[in-house]
Amino acid sequence: MGAEAAHVLVFPVPLQGHINVMLHLATALAAAAGVHVTFLHTDHNLRRLGNAAAATTAGSPRRLRFLSVPDGLPDDHPRSASDVPVMVDSLRGAGQAAYRALLGSLLVGSGGAGGFPPVTSVVADALLTFAIDVAEELGVPALAFRTANASSLLAYMSVPRLFELGELPFPPGGDLDEPVRIPSPARSPSTFHRHGDDHDVHPKLQMLVDLTTGSCKARAVILNTAASLEAPALAHIAPRVLDVFAVGPLHAMSPAPAAATSLWREDDGCMAWLDDQADRSVMYVSLGSFTVISPEQFTEFLSGLVAAGYPFLWVLRPDMVTARRRHADLQEAVTAAAGDSKARVVEWAPQRDVLRHRAVGCFLTRANSTLEAAVEGVPTVCWPFFVDQQINSRFVGAVWGTGLDMKDVLLGFLDNRNKNSEQNSNTRERWKNEWTQNTRFTANTCATPAVVARMVREAMESGEIRTTAQALAEKVRQDVADNGGSSAAELKRLVGFLRELATRIQHAN
Repeated sequence: MGAEAAHVLVFPVPLQGHINVMLHLATALAAAAGVHVTFLHTDHNLRRLGNAAAATTAGSPRRLRFLSVPDGLPDDHPRSASDVPVMVDSLRGAGQAAYRALLGSLLVGSGGAGGFPPVTSVVADALLTFAIDVAEELGVPALAFRTANASSLLAYMSVPRLFELGELPFPPGGDLDEPVRIPSPARSPSTFHRHGDDHDVHPKLQMLVDLTTGSCKARAVILNTAASLEAPALAHIAPRVLDVFAVGPLHAMSPAPAAATSLWREDDGCMAWLDDQADRSVMYVSLGSFTVISPEQFTEFLSGLVAAGYPFLWVLRPDMVTARRRHADLQEAVTAAAGDSKARVVEWAPQRDVLRHRAVGCFLTRANSTLEAAVEGVPTVCWPFFVDQQINSRFVGAVWGTGLDMKDVLLGFLDNRNKNSEQNSNTRERWKNEWTQNTRFTANTCATPAVVARMVREAMESGEIRTTAQALAEKVRQDVADNGGSSAAELKRLVGFLRELATRIQHAN
């Protein structure tokens, strides 16, 4: 057999953001001559996608198809952000046997069903290290796909050394901006750096470090980033893995059908509303696919958006506000506070189309969509919640200069509001201590109306931020260009690598 028989199984963590980016990768691979791709959903998510997935399969090249395995959780399980460890554990348990059986079947006769050759490699989400291990046990070469940015990966890779050097555990009241003694883009790789009052590693941080260590043993690590965005981090990662491919931003190189990626139904009616708005006059607000806020946070956040004085488009999922308030009631609250003409609420939006619309002036996010904003040159306001969002927001505010990091701006706001106020000084210190110990700072304290309004106005009105964001977007466009772009070249190298693995496994058999 030749390289035309390459068959890659792509297996994401069953969360919206992971599915999005890995389906872009799957689409890009399936577009390469002779490469077949099986995209592996969970049964639960494939049922949610329903007809959209079937229609996408029918309308896409015959070399891309969807299969599924059980995740081991009941259908009514919320599958929220706080449940990620539970979801991964359940997949590792109940899902692993089904995955092993499926992969085994794809290695033999049934692997050729529908014109697909036997599987020749696996690209597994880096959080699913069991999928990498099972593939290698069955003789299938496995690669790890890291959906977080390269600097986040480097931070987690650095944690063991940070403990050796005494940089961790992080002391209460310590300075998050104090430089560390080994390459790392931020003092703290996540919100999970302390556990109680002892010096033990927080179990969630330990889990992330263990997953990072396991995934970095794969045949290669694939990253959804570009040289113009994270060249220093990529240079530090490369010697510590077998191979690394920086192939992003994938959504800019290989658009996947929106209907096949979204677990929520997109409301494209918001595009007509944007058409009626002035250029760069709208703030787009989306806190992601699994953020949950309290009714009190909703009220404070809404007050801040209204106080900013700009029209806004807000993605407000039905399950986003706790206490099970009816979505219609939330929409009515927004309309009552802002007015019909100044606010539009949708359950889910076609985000890429929204970000490239002429009316959008800034993007307020949990910092999990910073790449999409970077591609479109949209100034970004980040309200980070946990894990890699902390580093994403630091890059937006302090490295790229394309927006504002809410936690940093809040502390500066307190400093400048009244430098002689003992009360503000004490409040600043208390909030900073909370930030270094747990997630209350970002999840509760940060989104005060005054801070939200100030940040939105600055992002909307700062010529410096907008110019910097547009300059970075131009660099990223050069990275993804077919004529010499670094990411485009890396994607071609990845396809060649997968074809070479296919040739090896075919010769071995």
